[in-house]
Amino acid sequence: MKFSSNLFFSIVLLFSFQANAQKNFLKNSSISAHYQRGFAIPEYSFINYLTNDYAQSITLDFAKQTTGKNEWEHLYKFPEYGFSLFYTSLGNDAILGKALAANYFFKVNFISTEKWKIFNQTGIGLGYITKKFHLEDNYKNVGIGSNFNVHFNSRVGMSYQITENWKANAGLAFDHFSNGNTADPNLGLNNATLFAGLQFALGEIEKKNKTKLSAHERKNNFEAVLSAGAKQTRALSSKFFYTSSLTGGINREFFRGVHLGIGADVFFDQSIKTQMESRGETFSQPDDFQTGLHISQEFVYNRFSLILQEGIYLGLINKGLKKTMYNRGIVQFQLNDRFLLRIAMKSHLHILDFPELGFGIKW
Repeated sequence: MKFSSNLFFSIVLLFSFQANAQKNFLKNSSISAHYQRGFAIPEYSFINYLTNDYAQSITLDFAKQTTGKNEWEHLYKFPEYGFSLFYTSLGNDAILGKALAANYFFKVNFISTEKWKIFNQTGIGLGYITKKFHLEDNYKNVGIGSNFNVHFNSRVGMSYQITENWKANAGLAFDHFSNGNTADPNLGLNNATLFAGLQFALGEIEKKNKTKLSAHERKNNFEAVLSAGAKQTRALSSKFFYTSSLTGGINREFFRGVHLGIGADVFFDQSIKTQMESRGETFSQPDDFQTGLHISQEFVYNRFSLILQEGIYLGLINKGLKKTMYNRGIVQFQLNDRFLLRIAMKSHLHILDFPELGFGIKW
């Protein structure tokens, strides 16, 4: 009898613990579903001839609502973050196929009232495209040369609070698939769509903790970052070429969430020799290197940063693609007060060059 009583109370405590854990997990969380419909936007005009239908998508999001536990949550008007599943057509099922992606996203409110919100939601993750370029079986697909790709999504929209648990969302979405020039071809696939859907609160929504932000102290930061990557040339070659870069710079914290800076870059690109010789040009060893200066805009949320850089080659120019200017898109994480990690994509406007993984020091 004593054993049965202990077993009964143990089971009751276990279910009680599981119920509380589930309740805490669902607190401030929501799930949403959206339908999207629109058009493919080609980076090159001839891709227009590949599309023969609308792009249609379905998105499922799981989100957590912040409640003001730190200054960053107040600064960005109580943002949401979470994971999404994305399924879409690409405008031509026979040639381009369809795509499935899983993303991490961050949602910021520009304007927030009791009923209405205007927001931006940005996500990045891994995508799978069912049809890729094949020299014999699918040679018309000049957009994507790999099944697995990076998926980037951005939405600008408006939400309306229907009831305590239900919201309606609508707006404009942009989706991009690319393999970062790690496989040829890599012209990229882009969709611009209108979206609409509903959002449902799964658990209790805590009252937001509204406190006044402390005064921001402007200061300068110095950084040095060493990065490495790989690329393929645009010749349908399967060979990978090693790339690397060394970057130094200074940025000033003009605002808590926005830092502006300048810097210098040294790039190494092992593919330059192949590119020059394919055009019948004479290669010399220094041509592997390029040098340049850049300006940067850094958008900060706690330890995470989204950085945009625009640079110009000075000194050692780019003799591979023969471009004057270069760009970088960077996602950076501050490990502590001194060290940082970053993932970057170097490009020349809309022409992707190579991805990088970097480690740096800040002082």
